[in-house]
Amino acid sequence: MVLCFVGLDVSKDFIDVSVRPSGERWRAPQTEPGRTALVARVTTAAPALVVVEATGGYETAIVTALAVAQIPVAVVNPRQVRDFAKAMGRLAKTDAIDADVLALFADRVRPEARRLPDEAHQELVALVNRRRQLLDMLTAERNRLTTARRSVRAGVQQHVRWLERRIQDADSDLTTTIQQSPLWRATDDLLRSVPGIGPTTSALLIALLPELGVLSRREIASLVGVAPLNNDSGQQRGRRTVWGGRANVRVTLYMATLTATRHNPVIRAFYRRLRAAGKPPLVAIVAAMRKLLTILNAMMKHHCSWQPTVVEN
Repeated sequence: MVLCFVGLDVSKDFIDVSVRPSGERWRAPQTEPGRTALVARVTTAAPALVVVEATGGYETAIVTALAVAQIPVAVVNPRQVRDFAKAMGRLAKTDAIDADVLALFADRVRPEARRLPDEAHQELVALVNRRRQLLDMLTAERNRLTTARRSVRAGVQQHVRWLERRIQDADSDLTTTIQQSPLWRATDDLLRSVPGIGPTTSALLIALLPELGVLSRREIASLVGVAPLNNDSGQQRGRRTVWGGRANVRVTLYMATLTATRHNPVIRAFYRRLRAAGKPPLVAIVAAMRKLLTILNAMMKHHCSWQPTVVEN
């Protein structure tokens, strides 16, 4: 039986569709009726997989509709798809071509279709993302304050105070949301038992790294982007580097690790041992991030709270 694969290029106003191997193409409006008709037409094709790029939120509605219709759908990193297109010699870029590339990517790469997060988890992710947006705005306004002229300084200061209050409200909303779920509350208790993991870091990990405790230590390190990748060619042995993965999770883990190197006995000893061995500070910090993530992953997998004596063994 010939398998069918569908690529969807999603924008604010339209969704371009490409079907393999039939070569069928069409465009649907990014509206409720348009998405309903698109799902009905895709369902008729019975695809083995539908691939959509992550587009900052424009893809959410159609991905949800496809998941409700029990159609396997994978949301993929745009950079990965673009690299694939370059490797295939597809250098031109239009919405229709992008849909073709996504369908070909689905056929050749076969990314794993992920289960759609439930409504509660989507709300938690929205709260976490909004908090990050507020922090970005606060940082920008504080930077402007250093060079602001007297005529605008008062307005910038007022906005800084407003943003600080909104961030406090966001923290309160996150705490309330987590405490309302018995599962999240138990997870939060486990994570916060680790020295260096505070309420904000715990909430971010719950929202943005639901795979914690499900994957192996190597898989979770690769997913976050703290697994060193080789850069070798022939006789040359390049420096191993970390890149890719979930940048927002990695930033959160970095800040937690900085705290842990001072207050967590296991991470502190590990970090100091690496520094004493001559490792550069950043290399030691990344290694400590990976160790902290491994510990958190093991704790979630075995549902056990922080036990430094067991970890050290």
